[in-house]
Amino acid sequence: MSDVDVLESVLTKDAALLAGVSGEQAGAPTPCPGYDVRALTNHIVGWVRVFAAAANERSAGIDPAEFVSTDPVAEFQAAATELIDGWRTRGVDRSVRLTGPEVPGRMALAMSLMEYVTHGCDLAIATGQDVPFSDDELALTLERARATLPEQFRGEGKPFGHIVEVPDDAPMVDRLLGFMGRQPSRAVR
Repeated sequence: MSDVDVLESVLTKDAALLAGVSGEQAGAPTPCPGYDVRALTNHIVGWVRVFAAAANERSAGIDPAEFVSTDPVAEFQAAATELIDGWRTRGVDRSVRLTGPEVPGRMALAMSLMEYVTHGCDLAIATGQDVPFSDDELALTLERARATLPEQFRGEGKPFGHIVEVPDDAPMVDRLLGFMGRQPSRAVR
């Protein structure tokens, strides 16, 4: 299975998670520091639009930090389809622009896997849904994260927390969440 195939599966599962969020859960906290369910939903939808635009060699025309979704499930599904189509038709062996300088396409693809598996786990945990990702999806994402996420992006005021150590034989979801700076004991499958 290619990374694009795995991302497509992950995005399909994220769409189902978004559809499972009730209005009463909007203010609930998430494992992602500083985000309640509403803010996380907007983040998830805003960034999939940015990734889709990059994969299709155009500007998203939005600031993902300020984006507010009016129909999260429909907007997410449309952008997710566009994202996968962009990688399939244009390939990943090229440079793309997200919100800053160009990055290698494979790096952007790895970043999207990290984004949508980790935040999918965050959303599932926050809303009492099962974490839907397979061990294969989690393992590939962890492998890509280890190759892509440098230490300088971790810590106070940075996008990622410090690595939370977990045993090597811990469930794959715990190993990924620990690497992404989350407390893995909160991951319920």
